[in-house]
Amino acid sequence: MLPSPEDAALPPALAPAAQALFGDRLDLAAAYAELLATDGVVRGLIGPREAPRIWDRHLLNCAAVAERIPEGATVIDVGSGAGLPGLVLAIARPDLTVTLVEPLARRTSFLIEAVQHLGLARTVRVFRGRADEAASGETGTGPFSADVVTARAVAPLDRLATWCLPLAVPRGRLLALKGSSAAEEIAEHAGVVTRLGGGEPSVHLCGEGLIDPPATVVEVVRERVVRPPSVKKAPKRSRGGRKQAR
Repeated sequence: MLPSPEDAALPPALAPAAQALFGDRLDLAAAYAELLATDGVVRGLIGPREAPRIWDRHLLNCAAVAERIPEGATVIDVGSGAGLPGLVLAIARPDLTVTLVEPLARRTSFLIEAVQHLGLARTVRVFRGRADEAASGETGTGPFSADVVTARAVAPLDRLATWCLPLAVPRGRLLALKGSSAAEEIAEHAGVVTRLGGGEPSVHLCGEGLIDPPATVVEVVRERVVRPPSVKKAPKRSRGGRKQAR
C-alpha cells in the first residue's frame, strides 16, 4: 500500500500537546509530518508502520526536548536521519540555529529538500559527514561547534559521548534521547564519559504532563576539553610492499 498524507493527520487526542509544543508553528509541524509519512516512507527513512505514529512516537517526543535548550542556542543534531530531533526542534523553536549532521547521501538529500520545502533555510543547515569530520573540519567545511548537541537512537552512551562531546562548546551539553535503559547506560558508561571531559550524566523526563510517556533525555555537560590522542601514521611502503627507509 502506498503511503498517504492521511497517515500524518494529527490525532485529536494529541492536539493539545501538539499545540503546547509547537504553538503558532503547528501548521509547519503538520507539513513536516506529511513529508515523513509520504516521501520519508517511500525513500526508506522511516518504516511504513511508523507513519500512523509520527506524532506521538516522533514529533511530540522530539519537540519535548526543547525544554532543555536555552533561548537562542546553537544546536548540532548528530545522525539526524530524517531530521529527528533536529528538524523538529528547528520547527518548534525558531530562535535556535540548527546544524543537521548526517553521513548518508539519501538522507542528506531528503533533509536538504525538507529544509527548503518548510522554509527553514535561514536557521537550518545540513552537513553531510560524520560527527568527527564536523568537529575537525577535515572536509573543508567547519569545524562546527554548538551550545547543545542532540542525538536520538544513534549509539550507546560511550560512543555517543566520543562523537558528540567534541562538538559541544566548553560548558555546552549533550542531550541524548534514550529509552528505558537510560539509567543502565549511565551506570555502564559514566567512566568513559568522564574521561572524555563530560560531567556526571543526568536523566531528565521532558514533556511531563503533556505526552505519555515523557521523553527520556540523558544530559552530559562538557566540563573539560579533552584532546583526542594523536594517531601514529603507518610507515610508507614501496611498490614491492617493503617499508621505505627514512
